[in-house]
Amino acid sequence: MTFDPDRVRTVTFDSYSTIVDVDAAESALADRVAEPEPISKLWRARSIEYTFVANEIDAYQPFYEMNRDALQYALDAHDVDLSTTERDEILSVYHELDVFDDVRDGIERLREGGYDCYVVSNGNPEMLASMVDHADIGDLLADTVSADEVRTFKPNAAIYRHAAARTGTPIDEIAHVTAGWFDVMGAKHAGMQGVWVDRKGTPWEPFDGRPDLTVETLFELADALDV
Repeated sequence: MTFDPDRVRTVTFDSYSTIVDVDAAESALADRVAEPEPISKLWRARSIEYTFVANEIDAYQPFYEMNRDALQYALDAHDVDLSTTERDEILSVYHELDVFDDVRDGIERLREGGYDCYVVSNGNPEMLASMVDHADIGDLLADTVSADEVRTFKPNAAIYRHAAARTGTPIDEIAHVTAGWFDVMGAKHAGMQGVWVDRKGTPWEPFDGRPDLTVETLFELADALDV
């Protein structure tokens, strides 16, 4: 499907890897483990995998708890023994992840162009509140929508339909912007246009179609919407 800017009335954004850089979490591990990179990558991968499994077996728990379990697994898998306090200090980095340079100015262009902007995220409300505050985008967002409200994670269609209801926008008039390939697919399946933020030049997943639009920065999305 080709991106149709004339259909877009509302823009929703994923949070982690889209607004803030989850790879920055590696720095929280660096002072405590000899090889932080593989632990950080396994931590992130498991946290996402846990949400997929939770959707299928009705084992929902807030994303912060999922993330804690995933971190513990990543540490155990690399034979790293940290205290609960040290683990929680590492986990808390999710409240202050680095913000991508284009985020504030990109969203501001969209707002000034007349688009309502929301965050739709797996993160629980407390995580999203701290992320929005740290990213300094609270004045640009109409609201945040958390998976916690429907107790199911992306890419289940329920969260996107719930987001459409919360924004008061017909689902086919929403462009969902995300760095997560599975999130693009989930949004498109639910009826949104899927915009993939590919900041790293990675290949697209070779099944079930393509994003409606691929951008490297939020400025390119603003250009596509002619604002």
